[in-house]
Amino acid sequence: MLLRDAALAALGGVALALAFPKFDAVWLAPFGTAALFFAWKGASWNRAFWLGWFGGAIFFGITFSWFGYTAGSYLGALAPILVIGPALIEGFFFAVAGMATAIAFARAPAWAAPLAAAAAFTAADWLRSIGPIGAPFAQLGYTQAQTPLAIFAAYIGTYGITFVLCAVGAYLADAIARRTATPLATTVGAIVLAWIACFAWWPARHAAAPTMRVAAVQGNIRQSLKFQPGQVAAGIDRYVRMTRTLRTFRPQLIVWPETVVAEPLNEDYATVASLQRLAGTLRTTLVVGAQDTSDRRWHNAIYVFGAAGSPPSLYYKRALVPFAETVPLPSVLGYLPYVKSMGGNFAAGRVDAVFPTGRLRFAPLICWESAFADLAYAQVRAGAQLLVVSTDDAWFGDTAGPYQHAQIAQLRAIENGVWVVRAAATGISGIIAPDGRYVARGALDTQTIVTGMVGSPPGSPFAHFGPTPVALALAALYFVLVVPRWRRVA
Repeated sequence: MLLRDAALAALGGVALALAFPKFDAVWLAPFGTAALFFAWKGASWNRAFWLGWFGGAIFFGITFSWFGYTAGSYLGALAPILVIGPALIEGFFFAVAGMATAIAFARAPAWAAPLAAAAAFTAADWLRSIGPIGAPFAQLGYTQAQTPLAIFAAYIGTYGITFVLCAVGAYLADAIARRTATPLATTVGAIVLAWIACFAWWPARHAAAPTMRVAAVQGNIRQSLKFQPGQVAAGIDRYVRMTRTLRTFRPQLIVWPETVVAEPLNEDYATVASLQRLAGTLRTTLVVGAQDTSDRRWHNAIYVFGAAGSPPSLYYKRALVPFAETVPLPSVLGYLPYVKSMGGNFAAGRVDAVFPTGRLRFAPLICWESAFADLAYAQVRAGAQLLVVSTDDAWFGDTAGPYQHAQIAQLRAIENGVWVVRAAATGISGIIAPDGRYVARGALDTQTIVTGMVGSPPGSPFAHFGPTPVALALAALYFVLVVPRWRRVA
């Protein structure tokens, strides 16, 4: 029995990983969850815990395999820790989901146990995605960016899609175990009816025609060249030359990727003046990724040069990459071996920033930030009508990383009912409509400019309350279904 359950946990982890880019077997997602739930439902809570950790470590080991593509060269023999470490940490939350599932099937009413299990898995996925060491990649809901289920993100976010997938998987596992398909059929029927209602009132279906020209510049400068002596100036020159070709297109917004200027731009007065003139000459808002030390601390920053050629405005990245840009929880983790050598010395920003451009107000998200639904939600609540993602996925070559990251941007567009302009150093750059479609998209590892139109945001119900209430509601659902039975047993 233990070997069977371990095999099912491993199979579930592999199936879920195959649902993500670059495998893209999205149809496997509910079957992967079914394998996990089947392994967990008949187990004791402590055995389900370890089965969950085992299956989760396999899932994240595959899904996060791109983490060490470039950074691993700095660690030598310790490079595997860049994948194994996060896989074990994130796998712990599968363990929590497994334990909660075993308890749910033991104590909740039979008809409701799969629902409680799906809620527990989703709540655990939320917990691993927040906080200073949160890693919000590999959420199951992201896999459905180009399937009909994506529409649910406009109402209950990516976590809501994860819940739907888990509900189908949990009821499928229950149907196999109990040899009755009635609860599964009822669940699928309810999902279909909910989808029809969501589609009927989906604001993105009635989005206004786009009216503002935008461009994303993809210079395709590899990471191995970007930080070499003398290459910063060459990189800036490439982006300036590419940007000047947009004169005839007359965009009102031009976006460069993260850290095109891989040195403190505030200390390079000549380049600042040159970029001011460029924005003024093209009569456009120019968004430039750079480093900044204006307050004597290092920041991953966005410089916004207005069309009038005025001094730039600044936005500092708020969510820094753990152990790469910063050491999270330094009072605790800073004492561990090698941790300080892995973490950067960047300081986090603290302010949601919204900037005017043309007919719309936009807000930036720098790289890792775009994976945090709450940060995108905060920018929209602050008044953003358009989201701009500036990222440097060159760190991850042609692995699954750039594709996973580009997929995440689609869910941010659907969740908030806004257009998204995405500029990536080596790709994937593009323009995303509020319904999650890439209406223009550049290929990976190419030097290109993506141009197109964006418009006023149709909005969404999700943009009014954000991800946290959804996650808390699912956690509450679990306890409502399970805790009363605890009291009766006691």
